[in-house]
Amino acid sequence: MNKLFTRIGLALVVLFSTLSFAADTSTQEQPVGNDAVWAQLKDGATGYTTSHSEFHAMPINSYDLRVLELRSDWLAPGLMAALFGMIVIFALFIMVNGISKLHHGFSGKMVHRWSKFDISIHWLGAIPCLTLILTGLTLLAGRFFLQPYVSDGFWASFVYIAKQVHNVMAFPFMIGWLLMTVLWAKNQMPKMYDLKWFLVVGGYINFGPFKGKHPDSGFANAGEKMWFWTFALFGLVISASGLLLIFPNVFEPSRTLSLISLILHAVSAIIICAFSIVHIFMATVMSEGGMECMVSGYCDENWATQHHNLWYDEIKANGTLKYRD
Repeated sequence: MNKLFTRIGLALVVLFSTLSFAADTSTQEQPVGNDAVWAQLKDGATGYTTSHSEFHAMPINSYDLRVLELRSDWLAPGLMAALFGMIVIFALFIMVNGISKLHHGFSGKMVHRWSKFDISIHWLGAIPCLTLILTGLTLLAGRFFLQPYVSDGFWASFVYIAKQVHNVMAFPFMIGWLLMTVLWAKNQMPKMYDLKWFLVVGGYINFGPFKGKHPDSGFANAGEKMWFWTFALFGLVISASGLLLIFPNVFEPSRTLSLISLILHAVSAIIICAFSIVHIFMATVMSEGGMECMVSGYCDENWATQHHNLWYDEIKANGTLKYRD
């Protein structure tokens, strides 16, 4: 009996050894099979899935992988440069040039310029825009300036929160963008006198041949018009690409279209970020008395005649000039 059990035990050992050897051989040979599969996929082989998407049979992407390098190696630093670089440039400019002061000081008379509704939709777009810039910067380039200095756990939580905030704030931004684009376009049409505004840099230079020159300007000057149409165009790109990325199950884009959307989203973000910094500096620091417009809706009369003389002359001539009580 003992000999029988011994023989059975030896037989089992030999059996398991054989199976183990076969498994090892199979594992070692597996990459050859994988190479064959990848070759077939690259040649256009399709698969099967329960998805009903138009692109459900496409197992892998077919785009040039250098596009991914473009996003990680160029667009991420580009967004950082747009934010921090423009802040540094403007700070240096103000140190050298100074701000644009009112030549005749404040008059004390406040002229109506923006309605309360206009102010509301401005901030409806502006606050989410700033939030999206900061959270987008974290998602796209945070690995450069934050991740190396925090723990893995903190970084994971921070990125998760940034992504959720980014998705939520996208909707008020799109509403503000739409309202501003539709309602304000009539005052943003280019005019021939806008060319002169650019030639003398809007009268904001305090030295050389540009000093003291204030070109004609209507309700919006040429710089504001350029910012408006930039915001309108690239805000559209950001909104469209953002919706596609937030709701892939609704739009069911191809993998290539999703990547293109990521690239366009990042490029548009860089452009809007750079223009936003310029806009913020011009409104809050560069132009004395400018910020009051989007706080109360009124501007000082001397500010109106110095920076928007054609608009002031128009409302004075047609009887719509309105002072704050």
